[in-house]
Amino acid sequence: MSAIAHLPMYDIAEVRPAVADLWKAIAGKLRVSGLADVPVGLAHHLSHHESWCSPELLLGQSCGYPALHEFRGHLRIFATPVYNAPGCEGTTHRSFVVVPANAAFKEIAELRGSRFALNSWDSNTGMNLPRLAFAPFAQNGRFLGEIVETGSHAGSLGCVAEGRADAAAIDCVTHALLERHRPEVVAKTRILAVTAPSPALPFVTTRNASESTVEMLRQALTEALTDPASEPARTALFLKGAVAADEGSYRVLLDYEEKARQFGYARLA
Repeated sequence: MSAIAHLPMYDIAEVRPAVADLWKAIAGKLRVSGLADVPVGLAHHLSHHESWCSPELLLGQSCGYPALHEFRGHLRIFATPVYNAPGCEGTTHRSFVVVPANAAFKEIAELRGSRFALNSWDSNTGMNLPRLAFAPFAQNGRFLGEIVETGSHAGSLGCVAEGRADAAAIDCVTHALLERHRPEVVAKTRILAVTAPSPALPFVTTRNASESTVEMLRQALTEALTDPASEPARTALFLKGAVAADEGSYRVLLDYEEKARQFGYARLA
């Protein structure tokens, strides 16, 4: 089988051309480095989970939480992106807890018993970070009244905007992209609170990648993200650069999980 590349995490329709251009820049650097079997394009036909499980994954981007849990045996984290969207600082990002613009909520504690829109149960920004934020207010392991699964951050934001949910936790980079491209939706919501920071969504490769391949990936990524030719794509994606990272760089996600557990709130509920 041929190697695959997949960058699905911020691939909303409005910025898909920029994501494609970003990959072209990275792929070009990889070819110059002498790496064989560099994919021409991105594997859009694959789901997140299909690409993360594939032993043919050359370069991808995943959520940090599943990379440390269900897909730990499949993925190797090799870099952390640096974004300049509101809510990002250095290599970290966070979630914005959003509610309808006209809702009366003033603080997180008032969300008790509310209907929460969840993009995915294995999402750090959609589940793990709000779980930590809600944990101090949970009683007998519960805080929310109902959880509705949406499948994406954009779907969760839309659910809140339309009044079908009382709140959602939205990755701040996604929020910035939607504010830029779908302002009429974002305007129907407001930010109630921000979560603790965590490392931004990691760049990953297959777990069995060689050390030489990992170093080529890091070098190509660094060069591509500092190349003036990629500036339009980077600007479109709020992407400034990337720094080398590994699994240990994401340990804080497990720490947050443990803190929530200590409050008796092991599962978002």
